[in-house]
Amino acid sequence: MPKRSAGLLMYRGSGARLAVLLVHPGGPFWARKDLGAWSIPKGEYAGDEDPLAVAQREFAEETGAQPRGEFQSLGEIVQAGGKRVTAWAVEGDFDPVTLVSNSFETEWPPRSGRKRSFPEVDRAEWFSPEQAREKINAGQRAFVDRLVELVGGATRLPSPAGPPTGSSAGGETPSASRRTGGASRARPRRRARPGAPR
Repeated sequence: MPKRSAGLLMYRGSGARLAVLLVHPGGPFWARKDLGAWSIPKGEYAGDEDPLAVAQREFAEETGAQPRGEFQSLGEIVQAGGKRVTAWAVEGDFDPVTLVSNSFETEWPPRSGRKRSFPEVDRAEWFSPEQAREKINAGQRAFVDRLVELVGGATRLPSPAGPPTGSSAGGETPSASRRTGGASRARPRRRARPGAPR
């Protein structure tokens, strides 16, 4: 059964000033990776969990803050490895300097027998839609395009010939429904898991 993940794509501004918030995964595997390595804040969930509640929880755990406002569906995509990701857009103005992420443990250096702790997310940054399309995991690019269509923004760039790696394969069309979320401050928590691709 494919893994499922849920997350939030925070944005601010509109038109030529539209910007989106992406996070860079922490740990040695991602340390030197940039283009195609960034992601929306997200996390996996079990079948009996509410995806939007999970998306809010994961945003809080990976950034240290949870946004207020209306959550607008961006539908679902399928990443290259088969993981299905559902996302919502929410307007906000998070300051990347205040980022406080949870952490995970992994063996490092490899085969050393020693465990080290790394932040799940090592930084966050605001990008224009054009920049975000280059930075974000290829499978998640559709979320940026759907956000531009939803709130208005820079002209959408044409996709490369053929289906991009990890792009949406029969992904759901974003619904028009909106849900309102609250706000809370989150405490970082430690996860005992390897720094697997997001």
